[in-house]
Amino acid sequence: MVRIELDIKKSVEENAAAYFEKAKKAKKKIEGAKKALEKAREKLKVLEEKRDTEIILAKARQEEKIKRKPQWYEKFRWFRTSEGFLVIGGRDATTNEIVVKKHTSPDDLVFHTDMAGSPFFILQSEGKNPSEQSLNEVADAVCSFSRAWKLGLGSQSVFHVKPEQVTKEVKAGEYLTKGAFMIKGKTNYIDNKINAAVGITGDGAVMAGPVEAVMKHCKEYVELEQGREKTSAIAKRIQKKLGGDIDEIIRAMPSGGCQIKT
Repeated sequence: MVRIELDIKKSVEENAAAYFEKAKKAKKKIEGAKKALEKAREKLKVLEEKRDTEIILAKARQEEKIKRKPQWYEKFRWFRTSEGFLVIGGRDATTNEIVVKKHTSPDDLVFHTDMAGSPFFILQSEGKNPSEQSLNEVADAVCSFSRAWKLGLGSQSVFHVKPEQVTKEVKAGEYLTKGAFMIKGKTNYIDNKINAAVGITGDGAVMAGPVEAVMKHCKEYVELEQGREKTSAIAKRIQKKLGGDIDEIIRAMPSGGCQIKT
């Protein structure tokens, strides 16, 4: 039952006019509510589409991650110079031993420093002659992944030699620990500096090395410098910007505190 209230002080026509005005206002409110509801539905549709797209992309990234088969050299420190030469380095004593003994050819170059506990890096030449640019990039990598990073040093005594100059042979009574080698003959010292960046290659691999090399092979990258922030915290920021696997990013970064270069 609809209840209608009339003002006895007004005429029938005046009461009718008043209700007519109320009806118009009510109609406008209904129309406004309908428009607001329609806008809300459209906005919800956009959000749902965006959510669905993000879910699809996340699933695609996960599938890509599962599909991508890591290359053999990704178990070591590695990068490609701006000229394309593959460079591998030890992460610890065990991998130092492996890269020198199992992944070094006669035409390659072996890089190291005078500082104990530093990694050995191998520039795999494949019979070609690397330019000074590539030599400098490897020297920078050796410096950046050595204890110099953690100690806050800007450079290091980096040298390179031929593989036949690297040996386990020592004098009687002497002993070399795992990952350590003797260097025979002339050592070729080369200028170097702390120089590091992390990027994602076209096939989704995490590559860390000198800025010049990383920017050549990665569309997006992040430059790093020595600092006090935790590696894990910086790795999360890198992942947010570049994507990639968080564990691979952490493994690729220099040991010790760091920060993103601005």
